[in-house]
Amino acid sequence: MADNAGFTPSAPGENPPSYSSSVATLNDFNSKSNLTEKNQQSLSEDPYDPFDHRDPNGASAGGALSHLLKSSLGTGILAMPMAFHNAGLAFGMAMTLIVGFLCTHCVHILVKTSHNICRDAKVTSLGFAETAEKVFEYGPKGMRPYSNFAKQFVDIGLMATYYAAACVYIVFIATSFHDVINYDCGINWDVRIYIAITVIPCLLIGQIRDLKWLVPFSMMANVFIVVTFAITLYYMFDEPLVYSDKPLIAKAANIPLFFATVIFAMEGIGVVMPVENSMKKPQHFLGCPGVLNTAMITVVSLYAVIGFFGYVRFGDEVRGSITLNLPEGAWLGDTAKLLMAVAILFTFGLQFYVPNEILWRKINHKFKPEKHNITQILLRSGIILLSGGVAAAIPNLEPFISLVGAVFFSLLGIFVPSFVETVYLWPDRLGVCKWKLAKNIFLGVFSILALVAGAVASINEIIEMYSGDD
Repeated sequence: MADNAGFTPSAPGENPPSYSSSVATLNDFNSKSNLTEKNQQSLSEDPYDPFDHRDPNGASAGGALSHLLKSSLGTGILAMPMAFHNAGLAFGMAMTLIVGFLCTHCVHILVKTSHNICRDAKVTSLGFAETAEKVFEYGPKGMRPYSNFAKQFVDIGLMATYYAAACVYIVFIATSFHDVINYDCGINWDVRIYIAITVIPCLLIGQIRDLKWLVPFSMMANVFIVVTFAITLYYMFDEPLVYSDKPLIAKAANIPLFFATVIFAMEGIGVVMPVENSMKKPQHFLGCPGVLNTAMITVVSLYAVIGFFGYVRFGDEVRGSITLNLPEGAWLGDTAKLLMAVAILFTFGLQFYVPNEILWRKINHKFKPEKHNITQILLRSGIILLSGGVAAAIPNLEPFISLVGAVFFSLLGIFVPSFVETVYLWPDRLGVCKWKLAKNIFLGVFSILALVAGAVASINEIIEMYSGDD
């Protein structure tokens, strides 16, 4: 049967045609899986197993684990002490573990649904957006017309998430240099000046279009991050910790900020499917212990420890990144701040690569091939300048992180996976008494509440910041 990705049901009861097997492009850090035709499958053959068609030279389980850990241990973990400040010691610890479990579960159901729809569509692998598209295309008849909308929604959500996170990166880098240089040089430059300066190297790194040229930057960033963590841990435990003056549960008004920050820190939904697609044995991604469970147990444990003891150490003075709390003027503290700032700057290229690949695929056909190079240069430069403008408008790291986490990560990381699973299982595979439906409704409601409450609290904090400036 011929491959027909553009199938649209035209008669009652008509089923989508089978899809030819394919091989996914490796290390494609975006939502698109490039599928190449291989063998045609007939409905009379044995059930299609997408795992049998993966590249035998793909990533190992250990390699996939390192990718997931690397994508999770960045600015998010440094923001965890601020999250505990907004939650309290006991509530923060308990809810960090619970939110970590929910995020892990949402990644699990997304990957499992992707595996299942790959078998139905007879394709080797699918990205995040393509999984949503195929689930709707093969789902209930009333949902099939919305398959393209589902794909576009996820793609646009991924672009918005990465661009917003890039703005957070710019604010973090600029704030780190602001604190060190202003104190050591005895000047009083506004952080927006440092944001303008930070945009200059971002303009250069943002022009890199090949992942292999980002590898040296990524390797240096990893070294800098490890050194920064070691210095931060030293300062966290260099004095006796005082627990008595820290609340077990913080004020109710701050709780939404906690959830938004934790979701921002933990959600790496944009890199999950590319990492899974790159594995030569994807069956090792899920299961027990599995790549996913091992990575998330490690990440959640580190986040809980850094958040708990970071808040105990610095108390109400804790800032949006714990490195900004390190002693001013001390060479070791300044080294940690600058190393982390440079590490995030080096990571900016990868952060910026992902959404630009998605965007360029959507618009490149509108430009003549000979104009592609100059168009990409102008497009990337314009987006980075716009990101710098947004960062200058909201130069406060704490509410910015909460806002991004509330709006983007709660939608993509929790709402979309639960909704996609519901569509795939509808109507007769939802378990006893439709418990999976009830579970996914809970996840959907939780994500919407986190979005609304977190966004409102973050925007109010930004308004108060501007009112204070006046």
